[in-house]
Amino acid sequence: MGRRRKGRLLDGVLLLNKAAGMSSNHALQRAKRLLFAAKAGHTGSLDPLATGLLPLCFGEATKFSQFLLDAEKGYESTFRLGVVTTTGDAEGDVLYEADASAVTREQAEAALARFVGDIEQVPPMYSALKLNGQPLYKLAREGKDVERQPRPVTLYRIELLDFRAGPQAEVDVAVRCSKGTYIRTLAEDVGEVLGCGARVERLHRTHSGPFSVADAISLEVLEAERGDGLAEQLDHHLLPADAPVASLPALELPADSGYYFRQGNPVMDAQVYRLGDEGDMVRVFVAGDPGAEPRFLGLGELDDEGRVCPKRLVAANVPAA
Repeated sequence: MGRRRKGRLLDGVLLLNKAAGMSSNHALQRAKRLLFAAKAGHTGSLDPLATGLLPLCFGEATKFSQFLLDAEKGYESTFRLGVVTTTGDAEGDVLYEADASAVTREQAEAALARFVGDIEQVPPMYSALKLNGQPLYKLAREGKDVERQPRPVTLYRIELLDFRAGPQAEVDVAVRCSKGTYIRTLAEDVGEVLGCGARVERLHRTHSGPFSVADAISLEVLEAERGDGLAEQLDHHLLPADAPVASLPALELPADSGYYFRQGNPVMDAQVYRLGDEGDMVRVFVAGDPGAEPRFLGLGELDDEGRVCPKRLVAANVPAA
């Protein structure tokens, strides 16, 4: 007999504002306990040093977490010039220091501008990227430095927010970038261009896909709100399970078509031709009872015969056999 899973069957997305000093997994586990959820996962880790937006997916929403992993990200960060560390941030050991007093705001702005667009980055050793099944950071802690291949990333925008001159000048930046971009690597590369080195002093994620940290909530607030009460009183903070894919068009099926779609069958619908082209993905709903909201069934793919084909179904809405 299988082991019973502990926790509630809970579906949705929580926008968490992670504090500094904890890992993304630690933040996830604390949120999972607070909501007494059976299944949860995060959508791209933040370094312990980093703060800010960490979307957490619960239950059936975890099936769509890849959309957030692949989504554009936004960060605000402070680069400290004139110091280079083993990790590229303030947590690492100092490798060397240099006087950055001669660097001007205009020079810093020009250096940042060089990295806007499609570039290649060499992932840092202190990262979760795996080599032969081993995270690079574990190899780095063993004193190993292995060759890493450059990876293509895109920096859509880099804005210099503030500049504070001095022997270790500080540059505040706002960055919008593709998945897989390392802000620590960007800081190091900017420091190299300026000839003085640099590290990340502060890192704050402001955006992940359609979500903003302005709408996120901290663990401390969640803990205070729950107190000694039930986990259910925190459910109002959850976004719907389809929130990670909310940018996709929506298709509402009648009850009979919805039934066959839930069974894994492609179904015809006149709306398909106006929703997109062959291969496009759509969110699929089934009409509910009068006065009730349509139910989310999952994702479907449009074909060239006017059908929508099931691609990823929400198990909670599939009738038991």
